[in-house]
Amino acid sequence: MVVSGVDRGKRGWPYRKGIVPMQKFRDFADLELRGWSEPETARAYARDFAAAADMCAPTFVAAVDARPGMHVADICCGHGMLTKALVATGARVTGVDFSAAMLELARENAPGARFVEGDAMALDFDDDSFDAVTIGFGIPHVPEPEQVFGEVKRVLRNGGRFAYTVWHGMEMDGAFRWLFQAVQDHGDPDIALPAAPDANAYGSREIAVPALEAAGFGDIAFQTVDSMWVSSDPAAPFVFFHDGTVRGAALLRGQPEPRKKAIRQAVVDEVMRCCGGEAPFRIPIPAAFVSARA
Repeated sequence: MVVSGVDRGKRGWPYRKGIVPMQKFRDFADLELRGWSEPETARAYARDFAAAADMCAPTFVAAVDARPGMHVADICCGHGMLTKALVATGARVTGVDFSAAMLELARENAPGARFVEGDAMALDFDDDSFDAVTIGFGIPHVPEPEQVFGEVKRVLRNGGRFAYTVWHGMEMDGAFRWLFQAVQDHGDPDIALPAAPDANAYGSREIAVPALEAAGFGDIAFQTVDSMWVSSDPAAPFVFFHDGTVRGAALLRGQPEPRKKAIRQAVVDEVMRCCGGEAPFRIPIPAAFVSARA
């Protein structure tokens, strides 16, 4: 079987079951690709939203034990700040993303890495190519996360480390819950987005452990990174999601103006109530950090 010009005869799960790269959530996949290909969205994410994501970089470096002599793949590398942290350890790093706009930023931020445009569900690498793989907040942006796990397992050498992050969802206090609770309370119920996987599901043990074990991973561990934004603007969560995301932005930008203002104000009220009442505001957006061994 050949996909993307690479012989997949030795591919691991899920390909043994005859599953080929198909986009169950095709409209969602198209939305993500179009959105993240917009240079303005990529720059807004890197400028603002990513400050919280970048706080996870030291945890990634420690979890995969990045060091000189290792070859690490940073999949869904985005603007390349995790890639940069991995390069700083002396490891040889290859970054992969489906967005040319993000890769342009990544090449500026991590000039010591190699970057390729590619699909996390059909990686264009040989089996057993890497000592470690990282995915910083990329899982919510792919239509088939479990297919990604199968590809990561395939390209990892035996015993290699894998680590990824997703944002904690409504179950934890912080910006994610404040924003999407405001949307539930004040948003237009008729606004519909393309069907998509749960953006936070693979941060939970109940979902992640069976999926990772099915892909062939063991030694699975979970922790929470207390990532945050520090901003002088109490509306920052609204602004960052509105300007620097795709799925969240589609939901917010489609709101009638009165409802959009109500959502923004509800977020401001929560930030003022929970973050000290005066600037600078330390706005929590906790991340679920998951690691495993091939």
